[in-house]
Amino acid sequence: MADLSAIPLTRIDGASDSLANHKGNVLLVVNVASKCGLTPQYEGLEELYKEYKGQGFEVLGFPANDFAGQEPGSHDEIMEFCSLNYGVSFPLFAKADVTGEDKQPLYAALTQAKPEKIGPAEEFRERLKGYGKTPTEDPEVLWNFEKFLIAKDGTVAARFAPGVEPKAPELVGAIEAELAK
Repeated sequence: MADLSAIPLTRIDGASDSLANHKGNVLLVVNVASKCGLTPQYEGLEELYKEYKGQGFEVLGFPANDFAGQEPGSHDEIMEFCSLNYGVSFPLFAKADVTGEDKQPLYAALTQAKPEKIGPAEEFRERLKGYGKTPTEDPEVLWNFEKFLIAKDGTVAARFAPGVEPKAPELVGAIEAELAK
């Protein structure tokens, strides 16, 4: 598997970053979107971030327009939306693909490391089909707000389906277990 910490990343404000700069923390990497039925998850993600950041936890948001054009905004528009509507203070990164041949290297490595999701992925797929959408198949990211939990040592500890809410017991339990290590 690729060394996640070596993959170059760009923050939404254009600054260079990498997971190496977050080493030793437990990370929740989430592909986010402003015009999705799951967009209210921003609120729960911000609550998680505020609750656990003092213990070495971070949420990292990666805007993506891969799913039904649900993140059409510019970087400035995304930052303004997140700030005004959800008070987002966790780091946001440059908009990039999280599926397909052009997916950013971080997401290629994440999906390779954890091809299967925890949570109701099949139910979510069926719901998408009911809306006339063609869902992706594993190992691809299924939709906006899929979550990858990265352990302090930089390995991918778990992957959660989009419908798993930020405050869901299985997600909170996994975060707390990784923080305790």
